[in-house]
Amino acid sequence: MRNVERVVRGRREAVELVTIALLSGGHAILEDVPGTGKTTLARAVARSVGGSFHRIQATADLLPADITGSSVWDPGTQTFTFVPGPVFAHVVLVDELNRTPPRTQSAFLEVMDENAVSVDGHRYRVPDPFLIVATQNPLEQHGTYPLPEGQLDRFALRVRLGGLDHAAELCVVREQLAGPTVEELSPVVEVEELRAARREVRALHVAEPVLEYALAVVRATRTDQRVRLGASSRAAITLLRCAQALAVLRGRDYVVPDDVRALTVPVLGHRVVLAGAYAGGPGAAGQAVEAVVTEVAARIPVPVG
Repeated sequence: MRNVERVVRGRREAVELVTIALLSGGHAILEDVPGTGKTTLARAVARSVGGSFHRIQATADLLPADITGSSVWDPGTQTFTFVPGPVFAHVVLVDELNRTPPRTQSAFLEVMDENAVSVDGHRYRVPDPFLIVATQNPLEQHGTYPLPEGQLDRFALRVRLGGLDHAAELCVVREQLAGPTVEELSPVVEVEELRAARREVRALHVAEPVLEYALAVVRATRTDQRVRLGASSRAAITLLRCAQALAVLRGRDYVVPDDVRALTVPVLGHRVVLAGAYAGGPGAAGQAVEAVVTEVAARIPVPVG
């Protein structure tokens, strides 16, 4: 995180959330206007872990094979040879994912859920660890295709970068005048070390009261009268996995209720759909969901003792 923050200034919360996604084995969707550092954040994470990095620029004519790869005829061997697509990298940035048509969006479902793609009857595994960082513009909706709930549910966290204060923005502008500083980053963690860290995170202790608390928060989103679609059981699992990663970042080998509470909006906010009367306009929908999730979580008694 310190290495990433050498080039991603003033984004401590966003850097932490993407790190949580990386440690928990999930994926992150970044939602903000263009030019706020989403690409820089993804590239900095890839360089910090010494992994490979590919970028996919989403467009309306992007095909599934453009993402997964395809079999190409080799005249020399008289056979088809599989040529891997850009998802075969440790960190994959999908810029403006909501500009791809539904058929292409669905091509991401298998690889996000199973870390593998199926092409022409053969199954190919992507590198491990594997992280997708997708972006979407919350304001410009011309030529976009809304992401279905099933695909949003595959993202562990939604991250909003937000604005920079004056000092941080001044620092960013000054540094970028000299060139793309992300190119100067060196790896601080080896890929094998990251795989080991992921295994340790998955084994972190979660007491039964904390597990019940997380599940109660998730279940409460399904019964609120303002909610049309609540969070799923997958959301409860993801919430606890991300809480395990946050506990590690806080220097603990066990999860506390505050870890769960801190992640309710990033983990559940994009999974909850409000009823029409409460959703608000297109620009305010996300804020309305976050307010409802925060209020629902605040009603659940926190286990103590």
